[in-house]
Amino acid sequence: MDWSELEQQAIQWVKEAGIQLKDSLEKTIKVEWKSNPDDLVTEMDRNIEQFFVQKIKDKYPEHAILGEEGTSEGIQEEGTVWIIDPIDGTTNFVHQQYNFAISIGVYHNGIGQVGLIYNVMTDELFHAVLGTGAFLNGVQLNRLTPVNIEESIVSLNARWLVEGDKTIQNHLSTLTKKVRGVRSYGSAAIEIAYVASGRLDGYISLKLSPWDFAGGFVILQEVGGVHSTIRGQAIHYLQTDSVFVGRPGLHQAILDNIFL
Repeated sequence: MDWSELEQQAIQWVKEAGIQLKDSLEKTIKVEWKSNPDDLVTEMDRNIEQFFVQKIKDKYPEHAILGEEGTSEGIQEEGTVWIIDPIDGTTNFVHQQYNFAISIGVYHNGIGQVGLIYNVMTDELFHAVLGTGAFLNGVQLNRLTPVNIEESIVSLNARWLVEGDKTIQNHLSTLTKKVRGVRSYGSAAIEIAYVASGRLDGYISLKLSPWDFAGGFVILQEVGGVHSTIRGQAIHYLQTDSVFVGRPGLHQAILDNIFL
């Protein structure tokens, strides 16, 4: 498989899907919720996922597909799988019409080969092919350098400070007091991309699914970023887990001083 050729094909599809999303904002969008009122889904989530499913089936019929909106075809440990989030940040899409992204990760035999995150409203495409560097709209991103905890900006949903395990809440509260600043953009894909591009120094979530991080991990790796669970464990690309991504050095320092 020529992964660079596949990346170019995926970029074309992502841009086409982005146009569809922008056009949809001028119409009335049907909104529902899944597990709870905070877990929104729209007709465009489903439409965009099916757009990619059809394109992939036509071009790469032997590839498996895993999508947030229910697509799960041919998933196994070996072979090539496309992991797709048609709209990462659906709540932002509905309420703000901003800060939402299309995220795609293509993995082969468990190894991320291609990653794309398209911030639709800013027209920023973060993309990478394993071993060739990471790029923002075709301009190569710099390798990440270490930063001290006290000088860092991390992204964290405030909900994790008040929900869940009390020990974790205490750890996160300590972290927010130590860092220079805390942000939240409401899209895991965008926040991971922002770490990869140096706009953020770290990002933490206590529960993410493969479509939230698959594309971002490929991009992050190409600039020397680090990812793990909040306990420093490896993350399986097909499983839901806590996620902590950060600059080299900072990632380990936060683990050592806060979580471990």
